[in-house]
Amino acid sequence: MTEQLFSPYQFKSLQLNNRVVMAPMCQYSVTAKDGIPNDWHQVHYVSRAVGGTGLIVIEMTDVDPDGRITDNDLGIWSDEHVPAFTKLVDGIHAYGSKVAIQIAHAGRKAEDAPQPVAPSVVTFPGEKYKEPRALSIEEVEAMVQKFADGVRRAVQAGVDTIELHGAHGYLIHQFHSPLMNHREDVYGQDLSRFGVEVIRAVKKEMPADMPLILRISAVEYADGGYDIDHTINIARAYQDAGVDMFHISSGGEGPSGQRKPGNYPGYQVPFARRFREELNVPVIAVGMLEDAALAQAVIGNGDADLVAVGRGMLRDPYWANHAALELGVSKDQAAIAEQYSRGY
Repeated sequence: MTEQLFSPYQFKSLQLNNRVVMAPMCQYSVTAKDGIPNDWHQVHYVSRAVGGTGLIVIEMTDVDPDGRITDNDLGIWSDEHVPAFTKLVDGIHAYGSKVAIQIAHAGRKAEDAPQPVAPSVVTFPGEKYKEPRALSIEEVEAMVQKFADGVRRAVQAGVDTIELHGAHGYLIHQFHSPLMNHREDVYGQDLSRFGVEVIRAVKKEMPADMPLILRISAVEYADGGYDIDHTINIARAYQDAGVDMFHISSGGEGPSGQRKPGNYPGYQVPFARRFREELNVPVIAVGMLEDAALAQAVIGNGDADLVAVGRGMLRDPYWANHAALELGVSKDQAAIAEQYSRGY
């Protein structure tokens, strides 16, 4: 086992101290409802950097005020957002972690929008969701530019890499899913077209050596949802357009039908491995991987290049340090903060 969870990792300009990723997790904590990170976000993310995380992915950050899941979400639709994100990124960098930001639009899952927008008039199931209206072709083209502008601002704020959110039933996912995209124009005839246009537009705003990550749902669980063969084909188009790495999740398009998510440790890892093997591309595995030995095995077995931990890091901001010690890594290699070293 040559590669391990706490081996350094480099891909293009991204250089990580280890293979541990903090998965993006919405905090719903923008109390001013202006999309700007506040003290909660500063403490939340910087503490995980102190805790030894290699790559921290800032939660879903939206390119339009009505593209947020709720009005308490982060946004990056204005240049006024840049200074607060710069402060946040600088704080994370100060403790040795690298930073990604998940750029997104919630589409039909925007709960607080007066009327959500989507590829088609297909409402997300549930009482709290409103019927969306379908975007016109001109509005789709404008939406592509909103993604590009959001990425430009994130790069200005100093992030090390960008993650586009193409999973969990949000706008990019909605366009490439036959369940949610019933259009008859060019954006329905080619289900990858919107995502491809977003990818090409954002790549123009990124340094040439900065990797672009895309999070994707490998399978859908709603009855009639797509399987992994569909996603692999979509991902090939996204890769050709400029995606450098895929973050492999699943579901989010609606309530589960006959197909159910595994909901056991490692249940999504086979999806990650298939992407890695078929596309010959770096991948991030995610999904109940907070057991250190399991996370180590995912890397050692060649299932994925990086391992994202979500709920485990909500419980323990020092998850990476504690996992390193559990796996026999020395205190120095585990990057225990000097101020805390006597506690170990």
